[in-house]
Amino acid sequence: MSGGDGTRTVRAGRRTVEVHRPDKVLFPAGEGGAPEYTKGDLVDYHRAVAPFMLPHLRGRPLMLERHPDGVDGPRFMQKNTPEHYPDWIGRVEVGKEGGTVRHTVCDDSATLVYLADQAALTLHRWLSRTGQVDRPDRMVFDLDPSGDDFEAVREAARLVGELLDELRLPSALMTTGSRGLHVVVPLTGRQDVDDVREFARDAAEVLAAAHPDRLTTAARKKDRGDRLYLDIQRNAYAQTAVAPYTVRARPGAPVATPISWDELDDPALHARRWTIADAVEQARTRPWAGIMNRARALGPARRRLNALRG
Repeated sequence: MSGGDGTRTVRAGRRTVEVHRPDKVLFPAGEGGAPEYTKGDLVDYHRAVAPFMLPHLRGRPLMLERHPDGVDGPRFMQKNTPEHYPDWIGRVEVGKEGGTVRHTVCDDSATLVYLADQAALTLHRWLSRTGQVDRPDRMVFDLDPSGDDFEAVREAARLVGELLDELRLPSALMTTGSRGLHVVVPLTGRQDVDDVREFARDAAEVLAAAHPDRLTTAARKKDRGDRLYLDIQRNAYAQTAVAPYTVRARPGAPVATPISWDELDDPALHARRWTIADAVEQARTRPWAGIMNRARALGPARRRLNALRG
């Protein structure tokens, strides 16, 4: 339903949400035939993808990447929830150095629609939940190529996957919607954030030592050369990773999209393979079916990793 003042009323779950200026262009048509998408298109995508996206958001503090004037305008990263947000939107108070931050929590489709109205294009989620923010239930390896070389990403994903198989840890793949892939490991939440980060760092260093010409753990760009960076910094306290099915602020509205390991071999695969036009169709294939329910503690895997490190 549209209002005469440039608003549209949207039904989302049990609530109705007012969307302001739904015709505002957030993604202008661009080079290479990138299509134009409006705020209304983002709202419609959030409504459609909600059943697939919400399980990865519920109970997690969020950092919102907002682009009020679209992808060509200024962006800002929002951690604190503004006072004017409706009281039905979840919040959680989280400790930081010298104080606290009141993060937004997205538990329902109405919140997803509201965040789209706020031009929150990309939702960055914590890897832990509100009840125990210092005990992650996800571990993420972010495969970050030096350029836009997806073959290097594909190769690195196979190496990370093989190591995790050897450590008997389940893993899932996701395109980032930018240049790389994330390898996501479901955890039981028994280890604290420092243990998880240390494990990810040690695993990445084992791989970089075995393939020093292709992989690196060097945090500084000038030290990487043309090697792919195995970034494990997402696993630190208060760090975030892009949420599954979130939209990236790039031409054509690419989406961070879960895939199956079999899809890694698809020659058409690349980091921006899916957009808001077809990501829901991919979601319906349920590429992560069952994987997130196979959470592991890191104790046995740590012993195996230590044996590999000698």
